[in-house]
Amino acid sequence: CLPALCVATRRCGEGMNPARFGVLIASIVLMLTLLRNALDTKTLSSGMTRGARHRLKASIPSVRTPFARPKQRCYSSGGMGIAPEDAKKYYITTPIYYVNDKPHIGHAYTTVACDILARYHRLSGEDVLFVTGTDEHGQKVQQSAEKAGMSPQEFVNTVAQNFESLASELECSHDVFIRTTEERHKKAAMELWKQLEERGQIYLGFYEGWYSVRDETYYKESELVDGKAPTGAEVEWVVKEPSYFFKLSEWTQPLLDFYEANPDFLQPAIRRNEIVNFVSQGLQDLSISRTTFDWGVPVPSDPEKKHVMYVWIDALTNYLTAAGYPDEKGNPGKYWPPSVHIMGKDILRFHAIYWPAMLLAAGLEPPKSVFAHGWWMRDGQKMSKSLGNVIDPRDLLSTYGVDQTRYFLASSVSLGDDGDYSEETMLTACNGVLANGLGNLAQRSLSLVFKNCEKIIPSPPSPEELTEDDKRLLKGADELLEESNEFMESKQLHKYCSNIHFFVKDANVYIDQQAPWVLKKTDVERMRVVLWVVLEAVRKVAILLQPVMPGAMNRMLDQLKIPKEERSFADVHASRLEAREIVKPIPVFPRVEEKAPAS
Repeated sequence: CLPALCVATRRCGEGMNPARFGVLIASIVLMLTLLRNALDTKTLSSGMTRGARHRLKASIPSVRTPFARPKQRCYSSGGMGIAPEDAKKYYITTPIYYVNDKPHIGHAYTTVACDILARYHRLSGEDVLFVTGTDEHGQKVQQSAEKAGMSPQEFVNTVAQNFESLASELECSHDVFIRTTEERHKKAAMELWKQLEERGQIYLGFYEGWYSVRDETYYKESELVDGKAPTGAEVEWVVKEPSYFFKLSEWTQPLLDFYEANPDFLQPAIRRNEIVNFVSQGLQDLSISRTTFDWGVPVPSDPEKKHVMYVWIDALTNYLTAAGYPDEKGNPGKYWPPSVHIMGKDILRFHAIYWPAMLLAAGLEPPKSVFAHGWWMRDGQKMSKSLGNVIDPRDLLSTYGVDQTRYFLASSVSLGDDGDYSEETMLTACNGVLANGLGNLAQRSLSLVFKNCEKIIPSPPSPEELTEDDKRLLKGADELLEESNEFMESKQLHKYCSNIHFFVKDANVYIDQQAPWVLKKTDVERMRVVLWVVLEAVRKVAILLQPVMPGAMNRMLDQLKIPKEERSFADVHASRLEAREIVKPIPVFPRVEEKAPAS
């Protein structure tokens, strides 16, 4: 290609045109590519030290020819572009959070769990829609606004911002932050109401019975415990109030049939029996409007203009709103139905019973699954304001850091079970797992490269240079992706984290046994192989842990000089660590010594 380059250069000097310019560029690309490849061979490296070869190769830019097969990309908002139309769709939601108070650790947990799943599916090449937001209507909000001396709209504007900013501080990648006071949402809620009404699913009657303002929930007499709601909330008797009703009773058997035909709809499995047993007892028609307050979405067909929608009808419709409902044809859009709704177990009934029943009644497809996670306690006690043990997630972020907090939330409890926060377990995650584990592995191996390999990551070794120990560690790294996929698909975030952590422990044992700090004095070539093997393992671990700790893992990949376009899950196998010049490494996970805040 050298003669061709010379001819092209001479002709370009005679007069540039597109054809000649194309020849020149193609010749340069081909020459650089061949030169980089040649540096991997023993022919060119004959008489040249390995370190000199590394420096020369690292100085030559990596060039992708026009004929190179493009790698699978990951797609995220503000990330690597828009997913193709034929990409698999994945729609995940948090519940929309009620804005009568400030966020606590439970809100952070739900949002982070959903963000981890959303990032995982994006890195797998899927087209993801991740939605969170705030529930801003209802009697409880109106009362809270009155206590604060504000109008309901002023009140929700202030509190909603608190929730939205927390999601950003947690480095969540939501595509939509939906608020139920938005006009587009009111339009969607009214459209769903009209569809139900046109299908004969709504009628006007009177409601009389027990109601909890705190829970925004109706309760039967048989459900009360010592005169209170099962949640411990106070209840009040509603005296024969006019109300529109949804014919929920007609959907008892259709729901049971739906659960049977879709065994993965109710998750985790322990929640399935709870819901099926409740529905099997027979459902009563559901009151879906109120007239004793006016802070809500107006009922579109109410001639007296006194009724507002029951807050849960309003709130649940947000999942349709965020997906684009109604489009020009009255449909929910390309992401519907949701892949999964994730929420706390205390609001499972609304998502597992009322919501699919309303959707079926309106002729819309229900979500593919609903997943109820547990509650958080502190040192074995339930959190409450009266005990003064409620955890503000912002205190965790300022004390431990974003990535450490996200890792703790994901790794310390099974998503379907109750979690227990303690300072001891938090510090174990920060120091024992992250700082002493993955952080130490990356820091010491990169430091050895920086000091002993002339700041150049060693080139990939040939198969003949690998020992059985090397092959064993690399095989374990290769198997991580498939193992991790199984855990994430079943939403076992804690096992996803622990499986990778156990591999990191193996990698630390490997580097201790191989002792590259000793090899630098006795066998430099072997030292280079060991360091490449360790850093290749770190590369794969960092790619896989991006959903859990996006900030820290991207900083680690930056230190390894991994290009941004080579960080998807496809690159775990499609790419490998190449010889590149690094800068002095900085610890990604410094040890944490501070005490956690008291509340």
